[in-house]
Amino acid sequence: MDRFILKKDDAVLVLVDIQERLAVVMSERQKVVENCLHLIELCRLLDIPIILNEQYPKGLGQTVSEIREALKEHQPHEKVTFSCCAMGTFPEALASTGKKKVILVGMETHVCVLQTCVDLLKEGYAVHAVSDAICSRTEGNYRTALEYMRDAGAVLTCTETVLFQLLEKAGTEEFKTISKRIK
Repeated sequence: MDRFILKKDDAVLVLVDIQERLAVVMSERQKVVENCLHLIELCRLLDIPIILNEQYPKGLGQTVSEIREALKEHQPHEKVTFSCCAMGTFPEALASTGKKKVILVGMETHVCVLQTCVDLLKEGYAVHAVSDAICSRTEGNYRTALEYMRDAGAVLTCTETVLFQLLEKAGTEEFKTISKRIK
């Protein structure tokens, strides 16, 4: 049961390839970016680490401006492999957080998000794939990838579930801030 429980002290948010040239062809772009912004805000409020990844930025552009602005300081981990875990500086950055529960969001569900998810599971991380904060160009690819990730052992969840699991209780300043955002 432990893999299903998110606590702020053991969580890290991993953003995968929410980049300009990918986002422009996603029908769910706005919803995904908006939900990522909610998660980023809560992570900032609760001091949860955030790791940003970019797939071949020379070809796919930078992370979308809304997310770059929300992160203020951002040092994306660049990659050319589909899995964030396969090369580059991401694996070390993730390990250095000491966190074992990964909140996973990004583009595209059936390629980079899926391959990252599987590699994280293989390395012993509990992965919470946030279904309304990830997308693919086609619904079929999106749905198939969600099933694949669940079958592999990931927890499929949604933005509000993650937000309220991490908040744990109402009445706090963090709760009030997030409640206003999602109305």
